[in-house]
Amino acid sequence: MGRTNCWEIKKCGREPSGSKVQDLGVCPAGSDTSSTGLNGGKNAGRICWAVAGTFCGGKVQGDFAQKSASCLSCDVFKQVKKEEGSEFIMIKSIPAFRPA
Repeated sequence: MGRTNCWEIKKCGREPSGSKVQDLGVCPAGSDTSSTGLNGGKNAGRICWAVAGTFCGGKVQGDFAQKSASCLSCDVFKQVKKEEGSEFIMIKSIPAFRPA
């Protein structure tokens, strides 16, 4: 582990204990502990494109099929793909975010 996660790259402040959590909530990529370790990240921080309901671009995104075009051109996706090389994990079935 120890690789840069999406919230660090985007500086969104929506990771657990992030600066914008009080106002905007925690992003599902920041709270999905089932994805820890994928592409070397914490939670879903390096597989955020596979997480439904992320908050990229200032609004809630859909599932991978709905947001794939924007994710494939995203700086985070490109950086993770480059860093991981042949070990890159493109997608994992991650359930949709359901607020408590």
